[in-house]
Amino acid sequence: MGATVAAVSSNGAYSFSKPKRQSIRLLAGLGVEGDVHAGVTVKHRFRVRQDPTQPNLRQVHLMHEELFEEVAGAGFRVGPGELGENITTRGIDLLGLPTGALLRIGDEAVVEVTGLRNPCSQIDDFQRGLLKEVVGRGADGRVRYKAGVMGVVNVGGLVRPGDGITVELPAGPHQPLERV
Repeated sequence: MGATVAAVSSNGAYSFSKPKRQSIRLLAGLGVEGDVHAGVTVKHRFRVRQDPTQPNLRQVHLMHEELFEEVAGAGFRVGPGELGENITTRGIDLLGLPTGALLRIGDEAVVEVTGLRNPCSQIDDFQRGLLKEVVGRGADGRVRYKAGVMGVVNVGGLVRPGDGITVELPAGPHQPLERV
């Protein structure tokens, strides 16, 4: 079985979690239709205060469902949309993708991966101690961010749970994901 969409979520108002939906529509160059983070320029409130004209590299937030199972081992219960992601995936190593990887989702949509989600203290507000579980250290001692990836919509389309996901890697050499 290949990579699939496990769940989709969106919210038209600022809140940490996003309600699950039956489907979401991705809009080219904007993000998730009706989602508070959709737009050409940055919508994340902290980044807007820094520079509201910077491009929105965080139009779509994708998170791997396997993370929920990992944090469950430490006693945390997390479900789709609860950490603010738009698309919850299954069977794909999102964190191992290079910058610029294309995710073909469902029949039409294409999302270009721009970087790693920068986890914030709101994760601990959601469940005390959870931030430590999604920001850890690798075997090499380097900080490892596990709270999903961010992307921009290159081609719009409808996305539903059960849709397949295929990966198209950019020409090499590949650039590892950085926080965006």
